[in-house]
Amino acid sequence: MTARLPRPSDVPDSRPPVVMCDEPGSFAWGVLHRRHPALIQQVRDAFPYAPRQHRALDALLAEITDGVVEPLDATAKDHALWAERAEPYLGRSWFDAPFLWAESYFYRKLLAALEYFGEGPWQGVDPFGPFKDAELSSTVVDEELRALDALADLPAERQASALLQASLWGNRADLGFSVTADESARTGTDAGAGLVSDDSALLWSLLPAGTPATVAVVADNAGRELIPDLVLVDHLLERGHATDVVLHVKPYPYYVSDATTTDVVGALRRLVRASGRAGEIGRRLWTAAGTGRLEVRTHPFFCAPLPYEEMPEDLRTQFASVTLTILKGDLNYRRLVGDRLWPATTPFADVTAHFPGSVAALRTLKSDVIVGLTAAMTDALDRTGAAWRTSGTHALIQARPAPAATSRRTSSGAEGDPEGPA
Repeated sequence: MTARLPRPSDVPDSRPPVVMCDEPGSFAWGVLHRRHPALIQQVRDAFPYAPRQHRALDALLAEITDGVVEPLDATAKDHALWAERAEPYLGRSWFDAPFLWAESYFYRKLLAALEYFGEGPWQGVDPFGPFKDAELSSTVVDEELRALDALADLPAERQASALLQASLWGNRADLGFSVTADESARTGTDAGAGLVSDDSALLWSLLPAGTPATVAVVADNAGRELIPDLVLVDHLLERGHATDVVLHVKPYPYYVSDATTTDVVGALRRLVRASGRAGEIGRRLWTAAGTGRLEVRTHPFFCAPLPYEEMPEDLRTQFASVTLTILKGDLNYRRLVGDRLWPATTPFADVTAHFPGSVAALRTLKSDVIVGLTAAMTDALDRTGAAWRTSGTHALIQARPAPAATSRRTSSGAEGDPEGPA
């Protein structure tokens, strides 16, 4: 069954409205007004594209700034699917569309302009590849990988905490890898100081060591941010928190830095080539992929402008079958809770009740949507006057056990260690 974008005439919805792009000065408006035009220029400069591709980029720029939403070319293999999704917005300004939909459609049209899906020489060429490769090959990554050597001297709980923080903070992963620092002394922009919600103890309690478990990790970004995700995966496998891990990635380039299978291979090679503990981790992961303990999967839904509530049945079945799904990053969070103007105190468990099985979200805040905060935390953050929701200076770890999982732990008395993992 193929999920489709709900139309305004569908069932009445009492939930808060979805985030739109039509409010000047809003975060969503800024993405369409500034970020997307700038990205077109960056992509144009990254490759020696042919004149026809430059013309297509010019047309896309005109469309998203002063024009109206146009359909995909009728020859596109997914034309029918996107035509249904675009139908409510065709002929209207891009700024009249929901934020999630407008972003997704922009990236699909950008790939079309660059002939990514065509039959010619540019088929399959990742327009964001140079940006991701440059980050992965930077000397900063070398320093972060060397810092992993210090992990061996730490207690197991500190190791697990450091690696979870590294995966959480993504391109600020050096904060998570600063494992010799006393976490209680972290201040300012350090990782621990920016957490607005921390369910890490609950997350670890869902994965007790030594218990057979399959963990699904839905990746976010490639490059420097994917490395700590893979290191965390190795920890789950090596320490017995997971029997096997399924890593879900995008089927094609999306949102500039989102990880594809090619990016996973590149990150694994980067780890394998490293010295010390990083190289050991890389070799273990390479072996795990070869034996099936680490499996990379993808699905068209990961590039769809839809919330997880509307995921197709085959993907829902996959998530329902695992012990825990860990969703990485801001976009996955928006799709998990619904890209809506929720009050920040809306319970995380309520807005994720649709998701099959136990779920956790690791996310730095880079958009307006957020739930699961206390009123005191929200008030304190709002009083700072800073753009804490969108600046990437704050983060959260939120988790929700499946109702059945909660019942099993209660009846068996095996709540897991509330202080952290073994």
